[in-house]
This record gives sequence, structure tokens and C-alpha cells, in this order.
Amino acid sequence: MQQNRLLFFGIITSVIFLIDWYAFQGIKELISGFGVTTRRVLTIVYWGFTVCSLLLALGIGTGVLERSGGVPRMITMGMFMTIFVTKLVFILFVATDDVIRLMRWAYQSLFPSMNAAQDVSRLKFLLKIGAGVASIPFVGMTWGVVNGAHDYRIRRERIALPNLPGSFKGLKIAQLSDVHAGSFYNKAAVQRGIDMLMEQKPDVIFFTGDLVNNVASEMLEYKELFAQLKAPMGVYSTLGNHDYGDYVPWESLEEKQKNLQQLMQIHKEMGWDLLMNEHRVLEKNGEKIAVIGIENWGAKGRFPKYGKLHKAYAGTQEYPVKLLLSHDPSHWDAQVRKDYPDIDIMFAGHTHGMQFGVENTIVKWSPVKYMYQQWAGLYAEGNQYLYVNRGFGFIGFPGRVGIWPEIAMIELV
Repeated sequence: MQQNRLLFFGIITSVIFLIDWYAFQGIKELISGFGVTTRRVLTIVYWGFTVCSLLLALGIGTGVLERSGGVPRMITMGMFMTIFVTKLVFILFVATDDVIRLMRWAYQSLFPSMNAAQDVSRLKFLLKIGAGVASIPFVGMTWGVVNGAHDYRIRRERIALPNLPGSFKGLKIAQLSDVHAGSFYNKAAVQRGIDMLMEQKPDVIFFTGDLVNNVASEMLEYKELFAQLKAPMGVYSTLGNHDYGDYVPWESLEEKQKNLQQLMQIHKEMGWDLLMNEHRVLEKNGEKIAVIGIENWGAKGRFPKYGKLHKAYAGTQEYPVKLLLSHDPSHWDAQVRKDYPDIDIMFAGHTHGMQFGVENTIVKWSPVKYMYQQWAGLYAEGNQYLYVNRGFGFIGFPGRVGIWPEIAMIELV
């Protein structure tokens, strides 16, 4: 495990250095007209960020940063990712400039009699355009960290279920997903999001996994905040792929299992009913519907299949409506629709909408769509529905651009 991490560190370090070196070739040309002192200062600043990036890669490669959180880690990660993407955009223009220079050099070499010998210098105007274009993701991602990370949105859907008992018509379900407490750095902003949800006065609350990034202790500082989530019919939760501690090294299997038990205890202390491959029955005026919750089950990539839907489903056949909490939306097509056609709605999360994309009345796009067919919002096939929550928190990049953190409000009619 440690060898794999060190190998990853070596690869990522080499990639970062090569990208920085190549981008600097264009930077040198852009600042060539500045004074000597200014050029030296800018050069030191530039390579200073590179050193920070390599130290960050070392922290990830050795697993040190995977079990830490808070402001320093988030600031470092945000700066690294913002500057890295900016450099990637800029080197596209540096590469274009190099291609043009190569073509000019080849032409002059083939036809020396038709061209006076010229220095094939860089096209500074092209690099200036590149710097301007590269500033767009820099500004956008910076805004995504400063404002987008906590720009919570209420998203509303009404779903008509033909078998819904009369007593449950108008049932208001609030759904949260993907809190990722280890990434939080603004407690007041998180409190605002919780207040927004409670202002909706839901009848029942669902949480669909990834309470933490890796370890249960990430949640200790935020446990009291999320314990404020209350609803007349209860708060029901399930686990996501990050909740098991699969992505960090442990001294022993017992230590890892103890971490999971601590996380399960935190659910209980917050007043959440954690469904571990089991179901609950909601009752109103003598009429009943079932809430089914399973552990993480993913059909994409290498995500684990801890969930046992057959176990959770057993005993629910008699109920006219069945609501499933399952973290990974790929579970819907892979198993739910195929083998359980009487599960009316599945509530999922997991994708975060990749925390980047475009959503408006005309366009709905994110790079995550190329991996997940259902990645944000409501989907329907026949009489079955899937709602994919865009997530309340964030991981990796400490912000959101275009795909905002959400609180879903689903009304059954």
C-alpha cells in the first residue's frame, strides 16, 4: 500500500514539475520586458508555488493529508488546484506557439533562398492571449472556493406515485448527501445550510452517505450542528463509500473497524436512524410505506459492494410504496430497476456533479456525465424514479463552480 502511494507520489511529482517547467517558458517571455528585480521576484514566487505543490503531492502520496482536515489543508488544496488548472490552460497557448515556431523553422530550413535568416522567436501576442484566457478559470475557481462551496440551493421536485396511500399525499422529504465533514472550514456557513433545511419543515429527512472523507473524528466538530436536523417522521441515513475508511492506511483491521463503529455511533448520537441493509416502516393514520437503506453498492469503477438489497428488501413486499436510500446512483440501473421493479424511488448522491459544470434551463453538463448516466437531479424509467443529490459538501477541490451544493425537497403526490 505504502509502495503504491510512493509510486503515485513519484509520478505526480514528475507531472507537476514538467507542467510547471513548460509553462514557465511562456512566463519568461511575458516578463522579459520587466526589470531584473521584478523578474527575479516573479520567478521566486512562481517556483515557490511549485514547491508547495510538490509538498502537497508528498502529503497525499504518503497518506499524511488523507487523515487531516481544516483550513490549512483546504487552502493549500484550493490554491494548488486553481493554479494547476490555470497553468494547463496557459500551456495550450505555449504549445500552439511552439508548433508555429516549429513550422516557421521548418519552412525557413526547406526554402533558405526565399527567406532571410530570422530568429524564430516566440509570438508574445499569442502568449498574452493565453494569459488572458487562463485567467478565466483562475477567477472562476477562486470564486468557487470563496463563495460556491457554501452557496446552498433548495431544489424542489414533485413525484406522483399511483400507489401512494392517501395519508402520505403531500409528504415532504428533505434529502442531504455527501457532507464530507473533513473538508469543512467554515462552521458558520454550514450552520446556514442546516437552517435553510429546517426552514422547509420536512416530514422526514434522508441522508444518503459520505458523512466524512475518511475517519469518524472529522465529524466530532460538526456533530452538534447536524444533530439539529429533526423531522416528525425521523431522520434516516445510510453509508457511502468514504465512510468505511477504505482510502487511508490503518495500523490494523481492528483499528479500521473501530473507526466504522465510531462513525455509526455518531449517527446514533445525532438522532439519525442508520440503515445497514435493513428497512423501517413509516405509518400515518394506519397506512404504511417502507424506507429501505443499504450500505454502499457501486457498479462503476472500483467502488465497493457492501450493500445487500435482498436483505433490506425482505419483509417490505406488503407495503404499497418503497423508498430506497442507496449512495451510488449506478446501483439503480445495475440492480434496482432490473430486480426490484416495485421500488418506487431511489435516493442517491455520490457524484457531487463533479462540483463543476453548467446547469441552466438550456444546458445541463458536467464531466462526470461521461462516467455516470444519472449524475444530478431527477430521472424516471417506467414507474420508477431516481433522485441524485448534488451533495451538501465537497472533497478534493474545496469549492464548486456551476454545480452548487444542494438541499433537495421532494414532495410525494
